[in-house]
Amino acid sequence: MGLTDIILIVLIALMLGWALWVEIVPERRRGRTQLKVPLLRRSPVDTAIFTALLAILVYNNLVNHGTLLTTWLLCGTALLAIYIGWLRTPWLRFKIGGFFYGPVWISYQRISGMNLSEDGVLVVQLKKQRLLIRVRNIDDLEAIYKIMLRGQ
Repeated sequence: MGLTDIILIVLIALMLGWALWVEIVPERRRGRTQLKVPLLRRSPVDTAIFTALLAILVYNNLVNHGTLLTTWLLCGTALLAIYIGWLRTPWLRFKIGGFFYGPVWISYQRISGMNLSEDGVLVVQLKKQRLLIRVRNIDDLEAIYKIMLRGQ
């Protein structure tokens, strides 16, 4: 097992850990979920480029008679990238004291302002940064607004 295989195993472990963390942990932390809203995927084009680059690496490994383990690890990395980029749905989970935006907890006290853009993007202004929340269904914005009014 070479350095490339070790790096691929670490990369797969990190990707799998992150995918499990985002799906399982926010659902169980900070109390009961009051509202769960599906979000739009951020950049499916980036995932397509990454997957295409991995396909090129698999082809190159096969043509140059690389190790079978490296080929399988590259294929596993591509499958995880496809799952994270296209199959997994990102969620916004509202709890009693705040909400989870991906794996990040944001309490209602950190919010200094909210705006709604013309194209349906909810802009949440925090003390030091701004969150752009793109919901899948535009009707969910009203439910988000009601939950945030009750939370503050």
